[in-house]
Amino acid sequence: MLKTRHLLRLFISSAVLALVMLWALPVFSAWNYDTLIKLAQQRYGANAARTVAEIQQLLQASKSLPEQDKLKRVNEYINRKFQFVDDQALWHQADYWATPLEMIAKSGGDCEDFAIFKYMALKDIGVSPDKLRLSYVKAKIGGENSNISQAHMVVTYYATPDAEPLVLDNLITEIRPASRRPDLTPVFSFNHEGVFAGTGAKPSASIDRLSRWKDVLLRMQADGIENKE
Repeated sequence: MLKTRHLLRLFISSAVLALVMLWALPVFSAWNYDTLIKLAQQRYGANAARTVAEIQQLLQASKSLPEQDKLKRVNEYINRKFQFVDDQALWHQADYWATPLEMIAKSGGDCEDFAIFKYMALKDIGVSPDKLRLSYVKAKIGGENSNISQAHMVVTYYATPDAEPLVLDNLITEIRPASRRPDLTPVFSFNHEGVFAGTGAKPSASIDRLSRWKDVLLRMQADGIENKE
């Protein structure tokens, strides 16, 4: 009986110690901020390094928030922090997908850059990538009754696979359900899983079909933004 009690006390003590050690561990981040800050300083200077440190504080402080608040904080911060600049003016290319570090360096980017940054930031603070997509849409310029449209990219968030998506957009900072964005017509979307046709619930093609997405994923990994599942 004494031996049994001793073993029980030992087991409880070990379990408590293990819980304390787990509690003391730092919150895991898929973004390697040491690498990001170092690269920002080396490539772009002190201002870029300070911005990375600011983003680190914002994202780490957001990890414990409810999911809807995570969406709101990331969307508002990135929309406020960065300016929209056309690829031709920024990169002297017709279509360039920038990494978050490149966007930080330029203090701006186009719609794809905003969407990629938000997707990766939300993923880092615990929003499942299964709930997130980068969505290509046709955006009506001048309102829903306009006959003028242009290609545009947003982040869409699905609370459940069959839920109406919420739209995170650099044009309108308020996060609205898709039904309240009649100015946007879905074309296709994609995430880490693959490419989705229209508003389909399951991927219809591999991300191998999107060379720009594969390329920017590799460049983000080189920058210290991990995308492995």
